[in-house]
Amino acid sequence: MSSSTEITIVGAGPYGLSIAAHLKHLGLGFRIVGSPMHTWRTHMPKGMHLKSAGLSATLFDPERKFSLKDYCRQHGLPYEDEGLPISLELFTQYGMAFQQRFAPQLEEAKLVSLQKLREGFELTLDNGERFTSGKVVLAVGIDYFRYVPAPLKSLHSEHYSHSAEHHDLAKFAGKDVAIIGSGSSAIDMAVLLNEVGARPTLVARRKTLNFNQKEGRTRGMLSRLLAPMSGLGPGWKNLLCASAPGLFRYLPDQARIRITKDFLGPSGAWFIQERLDKVPVMLGQRLFSASSTQDKASLYFVDASDKISELEVDHVVAATGYKADLGSISFLSPEIRLQMRTIGNTPRLSANFESSVPGIYFAGPSTANNFGPLMRFALGAGYTSRKLTRHLFQTTDERGNVAGRPQAAVSSQYQP
Repeated sequence: MSSSTEITIVGAGPYGLSIAAHLKHLGLGFRIVGSPMHTWRTHMPKGMHLKSAGLSATLFDPERKFSLKDYCRQHGLPYEDEGLPISLELFTQYGMAFQQRFAPQLEEAKLVSLQKLREGFELTLDNGERFTSGKVVLAVGIDYFRYVPAPLKSLHSEHYSHSAEHHDLAKFAGKDVAIIGSGSSAIDMAVLLNEVGARPTLVARRKTLNFNQKEGRTRGMLSRLLAPMSGLGPGWKNLLCASAPGLFRYLPDQARIRITKDFLGPSGAWFIQERLDKVPVMLGQRLFSASSTQDKASLYFVDASDKISELEVDHVVAATGYKADLGSISFLSPEIRLQMRTIGNTPRLSANFESSVPGIYFAGPSTANNFGPLMRFALGAGYTSRKLTRHLFQTTDERGNVAGRPQAAVSSQYQP
């Protein structure tokens, strides 16, 4: 073992960096490992714009002095809380500036093993370093949870991929590409592929594609009363989910899982709808089979009337999103997996984001079944970083031990 620390944050996206900013402000010793804004920098296509409004596309420091709005003002960049699309490049640049300011000690390494010790945990990084940590915050984001429909897995590996595998789409110029999905990633991918000279076809099970509405300062008083704006969009349901994640935990398990799964649903951004008009779209099509020849992929679909359609392409992109699943986090030891209680294949957490394995905390999309759909968005990092770090401050002494109460008391708190 080369060293030990009180707290280790694993992951350096909006959640990990926001938590780091709060821990630094509280004066707690910690390490943070990961690649800053990794998913945003390397797993989303160039030219993309965020579907979220400006007020939602931000990270969180404890004094609220370095939001995306502050960053744009400091650099003379256009910004609106609502109605002005935020480019991927802008959000990534802002996130990197946030990291340099609040987590300059970030270690660019990947966790490959997390083992439970008698006291604390042993972490092994991909550079070979091993160290111990009293507590571990897993803010690993969505990349562990890529979902690919089963029929595509029968294709040769070079004929299909997940949308997260593509940052630069220029390699598809001149190729026929099928995009499977109906959400913003699928729609964005189809549009951007068309604009780099590929020949995309968007195929979806849904009979219609949905697009969110443009919001802005022009909304009237009645509209704002009937559908107040929140970081998750207009509407009282959105406002409740955005403002009361702590209350969400007290709903029955199945209600939490259902609401989280169905919330908002797949949709594209309002500003991309017109650009999709140039892309062939096949709706109401369920993929049931796929096969590869030497240089092509053949896809077979069936519609509601049992009519079968075939599509032959050079490549298939599964823009089918992510499904959070504890079993997909490869670095967790078998012992930790067995001891961790779950809700819908995700960790069951206390009000302070602690799992049933004392000392392991979660942050980000894997917490949505506990705290609601807010946690599927960067906006959830605000509540998470405040609640989690306040708890760590109250329960961690200078030796990294749980202060003031026995370990058994900690493990009982993951249940409401």
